[in-house]
Amino acid sequence: MFSAGNIKAEVKGQTLHLEIDLSKRLGPSASGKTVIVATTSGNKQIEGSDVILGLNAYVKR
Repeated sequence: MFSAGNIKAEVKGQTLHLEIDLSKRLGPSASGKTVIVATTSGNKQIEGSDVILGLNAYVKR
């Protein structure tokens, strides 16, 4: 399991479960065009797997 930027990730068997609180806002993106809801802040390896996850969730300003 890992946690990053409003994302909780857990592997159950062969399935990755992600949890994101859609009510949270982490602040503006670097460009200022969007507001970040959740991010892995780059690519993260899923523990116990060779899978790499890179995720950004955002809303338009």
